[in-house]
Amino acid sequence: MRCLLPVVTVALLGLCAPALAEPDYQTAIRADYQKDLGALWDWFHRNPELSMLETKTAARMAKELRATGAEVTEKVGGTGVVAVIRNGPGPVVMLRADMDGLPVKEASGLANASTAKQVGMDGVEYPVMHACGHDTHITAMVATVRQLQRLKSQWKGTVVVVIQPGEERVMGAKAMLKDGLYTRFPKPDYALAFHVNSQMPTGKVSASENIQYSSSDSINIHVHGVGAHGASPHQGKDPVYIGSQIVIALQGLISRERPPLSPGVITVGAFHAGSKHNIISDAAELQVTVRANDEVTRAQLVDGVKRVAVNMGRVNGLPDDKLPEVDVVEGTPTTINNAELARRLNGAIAAALGPDTVIPFQQMGMGAEDFAYFVQPDLKVPGYYFAVGGTPQAAFDAAKAGGPAVASHHSALFKIDPEATIVTGASAMTAAVLDLLKP
Repeated sequence: MRCLLPVVTVALLGLCAPALAEPDYQTAIRADYQKDLGALWDWFHRNPELSMLETKTAARMAKELRATGAEVTEKVGGTGVVAVIRNGPGPVVMLRADMDGLPVKEASGLANASTAKQVGMDGVEYPVMHACGHDTHITAMVATVRQLQRLKSQWKGTVVVVIQPGEERVMGAKAMLKDGLYTRFPKPDYALAFHVNSQMPTGKVSASENIQYSSSDSINIHVHGVGAHGASPHQGKDPVYIGSQIVIALQGLISRERPPLSPGVITVGAFHAGSKHNIISDAAELQVTVRANDEVTRAQLVDGVKRVAVNMGRVNGLPDDKLPEVDVVEGTPTTINNAELARRLNGAIAAALGPDTVIPFQQMGMGAEDFAYFVQPDLKVPGYYFAVGGTPQAAFDAAKAGGPAVASHHSALFKIDPEATIVTGASAMTAAVLDLLKP
C-alpha cells in the first residue's frame, strides 16, 4: 500500500491506495517514444528557433498534427499553429504548448546539443538553444493528440491544440488572441498547459490551486549622458556612474519599500555603455526584469523603477530634456489556476497515474508565463497549468553529495530527461482531458 501525499486535492481519493497499473495510454506513449517521438524531440532540440521566428518548428508541428487527423491551421498570430479535434457535442478543452528557444549557446554536453544560430527580431545573430524545455512540451503535445485520437470512444467534445510562438518574449499568447484564437476557433471551456521543471524529480506533477507563476515586465532604461575625456569627468555627465546608481537604488524598492513577507524581484540583466577606457560615453542602456505575485505589487514596482531612474538623473543634475527614459517593452500578468479546476484535475491525474505522482505545489522562484493571457478573468476561461518533473532523483542525490548542481532553466548547462518528461507530461494531459470530456 502507498499512502497519499498531504495534498488536499489528492486526499479526496482516500487515505491510502494500492499501487496502480500504468494506464494503457501511458504504455502507448512510452512505446511511441521509443518508436519515433524520441527522434522527434531530438530534431526539435537540434533545431531551436527564436521567439516569433519559429517557422521550421511550426511547419514540423503542423505536419505531425495533420498526421493524426486533426484539422490544422497555420500562421495564427505569426507562426502559431492551431489544431482542432471534433468528437461530437460536449465541452471544449484547449491544450497549449510553447515552442520557442532562447539566445543561449548550449554547453549541456549532450550528444545532440544545439549548434544552431539565428538572426533575431533585432537583426542580431545569436546562438539558439532549447534552454527551457519547450522541445519537450511540443513533443508531448504530439503524443497527447495521438492518444486522444485513439481514445475517441472514451470522450466527447472538442479539443483545440495551440502551438504557441514567442512565450520567452511574452508576445505569442497576445498575438494569437489578437488573431482570433477565441473567435476563429471554438472558444474553450477550459485551458490547460504544462511546463517541465528541472528542479523537480521525474515522474512527478505539481499544480497550484492559486498562483502558479508570477507576473513579469521587461523594462528598458536609456540613460543620457554628456561625453567627455575620462581624465576630465567634470566636463561631462557620466551615464555609467548614473546608471550604476540606478542599479543600486532599484534594490531599495524591494528591501525598503516592500513588506518583508511580500515577494518581489527587480533584476538588471544587462548594462551596456561606452567603447573605450578613457572616454565618458554619452549614453547607457539598462535592461530590467520586474516580478510580482499580484497586480497591485506589479504596478507599484514598475512605477518605482520609473521614479528611481528619472530622479537619479535629477540627482546628477541632468536637465529635463536629458532625464533617463523608461520604457516597458514586454509584460505578462500572474498565472492563476482556477481553484476548482485544479482540485479536480490534480485528483484525476493522481487517480490515473498513481497518488504519488501529484506532489504539493511550492513556488520556489518568480518565473512567469504568458499562458496567463488565455485565462484572464474577463475571458471567463478557467485555467490549469501544471509542472512536470524533468530531472532524475539520482541527479539531485549526486548534487547533494557534492556533485554537479542541477542546472536551472535558461542556463547554457540546462538539460532534462526528455523521455520521462514527455511520457509523464503527455500522460497527465491525457488523463486531464479524459476527465473533463468524459461522456
